[in-house]
Amino acid sequence: MCFELDSRPPVPIITGAAVSHEDLVLEAPDGNQLAAFAALPEEPTGACVVILPDVRGLYRFYEELALRFAERGHTAVAIDYFGRTAGVAKRGDDFDYQEHVEQTTPEQIQADIGAAVEDLRGRGCRSIFTVGFCFGGRQSWLAAGSGHGLAGAVGFYGRPGDVIPRAGEIEAPILALQAGADQHISAEDNAAFERALEAAGVRHELVTYDGAPHSFFDRRYEEHAEASADAWDRVLAFLARYG
Repeated sequence: MCFELDSRPPVPIITGAAVSHEDLVLEAPDGNQLAAFAALPEEPTGACVVILPDVRGLYRFYEELALRFAERGHTAVAIDYFGRTAGVAKRGDDFDYQEHVEQTTPEQIQADIGAAVEDLRGRGCRSIFTVGFCFGGRQSWLAAGSGHGLAGAVGFYGRPGDVIPRAGEIEAPILALQAGADQHISAEDNAAFERALEAAGVRHELVTYDGAPHSFFDRRYEEHAEASADAWDRVLAFLARYG
């Protein structure tokens, strides 16, 4: 799992921000029902976000992250991946996510992302971004080449291997925020990703945080607070630039 159960986004709460939230059940084109969480600003910017969690699917970290986006004016919907095999009910901390991850397919996940994109369009969003983490980071970049009409795609410490052969399909700018001390993603992996994006003519920025571990974007990692703050600033700037 990318985050511990007591992890929290390393993003300051804006006290007094006019934000509401709701639990959702969305329906994908194949009829799948999936759980989601929407955070809604009173004064939206029009640039909206689909949040793609790590391998555990939807849980508190991503619901809180959606609220942090909404406090800054960005309507956000965080989705779950396991509606087909685990249903849409809230889950306990003992949820055995791995068996459900193994039953997902890239096509199913993109269908579920599409359901979230359509929900946001129905809320009047002008431009829609995906922001994903680990497993969701890769899915975020793949979403940019899956016909969703995205304005951009952000991935935190995603594995680029599956994305590289499809770089020519990517239709939106890419922001990759990688961990320099990630034991599963090498500097060579990131360099190959950047070369593929350059060759395909994809607007992109790939940032590697030296010494930062996988899943550094976590309030518990106080020693990496500077990297987390920089990554958050880059995400907000990316939304402002392309939104």
